[in-house]
Amino acid sequence: MSTNTNTAIPATENESWGFWGTMRGYASVAWPLAMTAIAEATGESLEDVRAFLDSKAGRHFADEVCGHQYHGQTLPDAVANTVAAWMRMTIKRRTAIDYGIPHGLPYLTGFVMHAAIHDETAERG
Repeated sequence: MSTNTNTAIPATENESWGFWGTMRGYASVAWPLAMTAIAEATGESLEDVRAFLDSKAGRHFADEVCGHQYHGQTLPDAVANTVAAWMRMTIKRRTAIDYGIPHGLPYLTGFVMHAAIHDETAERG
């Protein structure tokens, strides 16, 4: 679980859905902000963060970023506040059962890990 944010930020593999599709016109600016902030907060790799942002959970993350923007926050603040909120929440029992994510992990870390595993197994299958 090491983060190397000195490497190139991976491009989305899902322009029509996930974080990128939800952010629409803000996507090209929001993507590197979210990639870097999430990798730093979770300690996960940029490639794992890419899998998360391209997933359904990434769309929900973008929904929250957009909500913060709607209420007047700048894009960098909206991303930072969403990261902080998702790191404060923890995986509850029901989510642990439904997704196989360990109970008690920070929500953001858990869903980044879940997306990375799903992405890896989808590539093999």
